Amino acid sequence: MAKISTLRPSPTALLNPRCDSVFKSIFTKNTKESKLALKGFISAILGHEITNLRVVQNEEPVNLIDEKQMSFDVNVTFENGEKAEIEMQGRDYASEYDMRSEVHVAKLLSSNNKRGRNYDVPKAYQISVLNFEFDKDDNSPILWYTMRKDDGGKLSDRLNIIYLDLVKIRRLVNKPISELTKAEKWGVLFAFRDNEKQQDYVTRIVKTEEALMAADSIVRKMSKSEAEWFIQNSRENAVWDYNFFMYHAKKKAQNEGHEKGLKEGLKEGLEEGLKEGHEVGLKEGLAQGEHNKACKVAKILKQAGIDISLITKSTGLSPEEIATL
Repeated sequence: MAKISTLRPSPTALLNPRCDSVFKSIFTKNTKESKLALKGFISAILGHEITNLRVVQNEEPVNLIDEKQMSFDVNVTFENGEKAEIEMQGRDYASEYDMRSEVHVAKLLSSNNKRGRNYDVPKAYQISVLNFEFDKDDNSPILWYTMRKDDGGKLSDRLNIIYLDLVKIRRLVNKPISELTKAEKWGVLFAFRDNEKQQDYVTRIVKTEEALMAADSIVRKMSKSEAEWFIQNSRENAVWDYNFFMYHAKKKAQNEGHEKGLKEGLKEGLEEGLKEGHEVGLKEGLAQGEHNKACKVAKILKQAGIDISLITKSTGLSPEEIATL
């Protein structure tokens, strides 16, 4: 029997939940498991129970293979009118993710402020799972930002930016499960579910929460689909191609910038050197002129029979210099 070709690395391999297409599928499938997973994740991140919410579709269903125009954000509206935008972010491409988050959460809040209403609008949340380290000076895997006054007091809690930092989550590996927060458990699932070396640890964590079990079940079911592996590989290849292009574009810009900077530096250095040389030469010329003038005066005074000590005092020349005149 001919061996069937498959993109799945092994019969037990699981899809990468950090791949944006997989991440979105976990939370947006029209199934009981997906709804349970979404409620559990948001509740863990916000620190209070979310009972009712609605996923707002922002493109075609996630199971389409033709995904070139797809957005992988998960947009959610809560029963009380609050809104959240959830996404998986693999890399801080331009070191401007903080500004990007501010713009997104501002747009989300603005969409809640309907014409004619006052400004007491429902809260907006930008929730990002980051596969890069955002703030190296803060060891917390959960970073929550909101507008505050200079003294630390809240200006308003309408705008909320929340990061789940998977780089910091990975430092928690093998931490006693009883000491992990619910949000940290979700972080472990995203960081390690496709890592075969950590399967036992992740499985034990998953079994502690019903919502985690639902998310894990979705990943396992998806991992049996050849189409899902095709989508994941296509997404990863697209990211690799983009990173490759950006790396070489950056290197080219650096080389061109270095060459231009070198030429400009040499030009500026030459101009600066000429300027400094002119100033030094001018000072030396003036000093030499003063010395020559002093010598002429000293010579006349010496010929007139004036005492050497008086000539020295008058001209500033040393007795030795005067003796040679």
